[in-house]
Parts: sequence; structure tokens; C-alpha cells
Amino acid sequence: MVLAELLDGRTGLRISDPRQTSVEVHAHLRELIISGALPPGTVLKQTELAKIFAVSRTPLREAFRMLQEEGLVSAEPNQRSQVIGLDPAELELLYAARVTLESLGVRLTAGRLTREESRDAGAAFREMERTHRAGDLSSWALAHRRFHRLVVGRCGPSVVRTISSYAEQSERYVRLDQNAHRDGFAARQREHAAILDAVRDGEAQRAVAAMAGHLAGTARRVIEHFAPGRGAPAVTAAVEMVTGTAGAWPLVAAGPE
Repeated sequence: MVLAELLDGRTGLRISDPRQTSVEVHAHLRELIISGALPPGTVLKQTELAKIFAVSRTPLREAFRMLQEEGLVSAEPNQRSQVIGLDPAELELLYAARVTLESLGVRLTAGRLTREESRDAGAAFREMERTHRAGDLSSWALAHRRFHRLVVGRCGPSVVRTISSYAEQSERYVRLDQNAHRDGFAARQREHAAILDAVRDGEAQRAVAAMAGHLAGTARRVIEHFAPGRGAPAVTAAVEMVTGTAGAWPLVAAGPE
């Protein structure tokens, strides 16, 4: 399908700050890819997008560079790129890394949140509920990102940056999980609540188990959806390593109770 047809009615890019044009173009294109409006395999031509979005080629080039770093579009010659398809193997390793790093993060953060950080995490949790009810998944993603950053905050700026980068790369897999399991939001929120409660209470091992199970569940559900029966041994290995348990993790995490 022609790019203009895919974006018909969805080209509402409004540049609020001309100094941030590349950032805003990147955010807009990123949301179109993550939401599925630009599906895997879509050819993206900078000249065509410049006309559709009414911007110059310079901010588009920078936006494409950021999308390439996130693994969302390919780098091809002649100012032409393609939306990259979903790769279960990449997803598995990405989530194995997230399980490892974010479990370390909650272990180090447990019992060490300031009052302000605890309030902010609670506010992010409530914002996730509000935006989900409103169907505003872009704002939900921002609140979700903020929640996860807060509960791992004591593992240091460089590790938090790495965690944030992996979380951003995971967002379209999270969106796929949301779309495929629309009745699972309440269960996911219970998982978030369990993580926050454990971190607030200073229960490091409980926080690790809650975070590892939460992330592993998303990975297994998405992998099972796109590659039934494939399994996720790297994710299982990461969970066993951080929790000190073995053989207790099913292929697909349980859905809502």
C-alpha cells in the first residue's frame, strides 16, 4: 500500500517547537510504527514523508537515525528505509537482558525510595490506569516508562539509561501484548502494584521475583503469539539466575485471574 494511503487521516504532526522538529518527527513516526499504522515491511521514503509531514529533509534524516538505533527501521541507501519486522529471537534476548538489569535495579532500589519518588511512582501507576481507560496508549507508554525508571532508580545513571533504552526498544512488543490480550490489563496492573509494594516495603527478593515474572510474562506471551511452541530459554535462564529458582516458569505466564 502507498505510504500516503497508510497514513490517510493520521498525518496530524504538529511541531510545537521548531528547535525540536527532529525529536517531534521521530516521536510521531515511532508511534505510527509501534501502533501498527506503519506495519513491518513498509517502505519509508524521506522525500515522500517530508511532503506528507510538511517538514524539511534535515529533521527527517535525524529522526530516521534515531529510529535505526532503536531497531525500528532499516538503514538503506538512497534515503529509503523499511519498517523492520518482528523477530522472536531478538525479543527473547532483549527481555532476558531486561529481566537481568531491572531485577538488579529493584533489588538495589528496594527500601531506598524517597517520599517524593514513592509518590511519583504511585502517580505514574494511577496515570497508567487513567490513560488506559481513555485509550490513550501513547500517554500510557510515557507513564509506564516513568514507573519502571523510578522503581530501578538506585542502580546508577548509566545502568538506568541502558534499562530505559531496552524498555523503549520493547514498546512495540508491549503494544502487541496489549492488543492480543485486551482483557489482561488488570492482571498487568496487579503485577505493577506488587513490584511497587515490594520496593516500598524494602523486600528486595520479593521485588526481584515480581519484576522478573512481570517481564518474562510479556516476553513469553508475545513469543507464543508469533512463534507458537518456540519457547524462550534465554528468558527462563535470566529468571532462574536472578531468582535462584529453576523449573518453575511455564511457557506462557498466566492471564488475568
